[in-house]
Amino acid sequence: MRIGVIADTHIPSRAPKLPDEVEEALSKLDFIIHAGDFTTLEALQQMEKLNRLVAVRGNMDTGEVREKLPPKRVINVEGVRIGIIHGWGDPHTLPDRVLKEFQGENVRCIIFGHSHQAMVEERGGVLLFNPGSPTDTIYAHFRSYGILEVSKEGEVKGEIVRLD
Repeated sequence: MRIGVIADTHIPSRAPKLPDEVEEALSKLDFIIHAGDFTTLEALQQMEKLNRLVAVRGNMDTGEVREKLPPKRVINVEGVRIGIIHGWGDPHTLPDRVLKEFQGENVRCIIFGHSHQAMVEERGGVLLFNPGSPTDTIYAHFRSYGILEVSKEGEVKGEIVRLD
């Protein structure tokens, strides 16, 4: 299964919409995971039109978005437990905080955002996956999104797709 992974879209403050190449790519994958900071309800609704969407809210989301989405969730894909959370605080210690947030929940992968910095790193048997931001480089050197591949054998692999 190939899943589009995205976060920190910040529409319309950082861009009027997702880049066309991102929309096209996400529409062709099995589904989309968004790790928060849509910013507006309209941005969430646009994302829902592209493909099936699993999402959490972020710290910059409006009250309307926050009412619709949980702050954290765990999903099961091909028998693999995947944690999803936006994240908070200092970007340097963010991976440690999200790992701690899912401690004891037997997740194989944690998808998070907040820092706008793309990351694919294995820690203690857990794949930490931050897709970066497809619309903003305020805290990162490039714009990006991710693709998560989950096999029926339980293998999980993350890929960052750079836009710049």
